[in-house]
Amino acid sequence: MRAAAPSPERQAAHRRGHRAEWLALLALMLRGYWPLARRVSLAGGEIDLIVRRGGTLVFVEVKARARLDDAREAIGAAKRRRFSKAVRAWVARHPCAGELTLRADAVFVGRGLWPEHCPAAFTIEGL
Repeated sequence: MRAAAPSPERQAAHRRGHRAEWLALLALMLRGYWPLARRVSLAGGEIDLIVRRGGTLVFVEVKARARLDDAREAIGAAKRRRFSKAVRAWVARHPCAGELTLRADAVFVGRGLWPEHCPAAFTIEGL
């Protein structure tokens, strides 16, 4: 039996999320970050972007909302736990990451606005 197709609203949200991630990546690249991975799913969590600049490896959570304030509030404790679990799994699979400074950033995307990059937006739990 096939699963039901996603609703039009769900499909639109999915497209908005993809656009926000590409916009966030562009903004980070313009600031000198080099992309390593996108949409990494590990250990029950997801990392939207993994980028590097110099000796810093950055795991990025991208949040898109109509208002930037709503985007900032969208990263709750449960999301941080799942994100941290995925980061730990990624680091375990990439031993060279241990030689770098690790950081969890957020990029907030609001309607019609340039993405807002927040370095060290939260801590990576368990590292």
